[in-house]
Amino acid sequence: MSKKSIFQVFIILSLVILAASCNSDFERLRKQDDFGLKYEKAIEYYDKGDYYKAQVLLEQIMPFYKGRDEIEKIYFTYAYTHYKMNKFILGSYYFKNFSVTFPNSEYADEASFMAAYSHYQLSPKYRLDQTYTDKAIDELQLFINTHPNSERVEECNSLMDELRRKKEEKAFAQADLYFKLKDYKAATHAYQTVLKDYPDAIEAEQARFMIVKSNYKLAQNTIELTQEERFKNVLEAYKDFTDRHPKSQFSKEAQEIYNASKNRIIKLGGTTSK
Repeated sequence: MSKKSIFQVFIILSLVILAASCNSDFERLRKQDDFGLKYEKAIEYYDKGDYYKAQVLLEQIMPFYKGRDEIEKIYFTYAYTHYKMNKFILGSYYFKNFSVTFPNSEYADEASFMAAYSHYQLSPKYRLDQTYTDKAIDELQLFINTHPNSERVEECNSLMDELRRKKEEKAFAQADLYFKLKDYKAATHAYQTVLKDYPDAIEAEQARFMIVKSNYKLAQNTIELTQEERFKNVLEAYKDFTDRHPKSQFSKEAQEIYNASKNRIIKLGGTTSK
């Protein structure tokens, strides 16, 4: 074995021994009845980022310090240990419980905010189910309503804008999926829902164009008996689109769809207003 290999083995063994020693120290501390020392070490572990050990000790000493001045910091730090370990549901629960139990605490404002922010952390990518996003928006709005003078109100509004944007993306992606699956009736309805629920969405212009396109595809793929009505729906959608977006990047394609729809109505024996 080379000197380098021997040195590497020595380092690994040293780390293993050190870790075992630290765990032994923690186990001895955990079994002690010195609550003052446990409190001191719990904060020390927390500050070093060892949230699990901090949590274990804080949980042990909480009953002892109930009703004493230290309990606020203990409970507040305990809530944070859950958050720091990405246990956001539990973190939110303990932060909210703290704000209710200690409404006049110096930590109350932050605890209430963190109860909401923990739900924000649970909000997934926009393509996934947005239940936690809805919950986060509700919790952030609740914080604003109950803490209107908090310096965190602006941040809450910014976070809610971000979450609402995620829901917009989700809704538009769902509409796009219907279109790709050639379910043009469902796609039309979905794009209309995007505009109804999110009138200021970034995709509003594209959604209105896709309503034109979806109606056109639907008209093309329907029986001749109903085609005239379907193509007239295209003309109405086109008018709404051009009125709102006269200089759109989709104007050329929309115009082509309009012309084709108008010609088809005439061939079907119908009349158009334009």
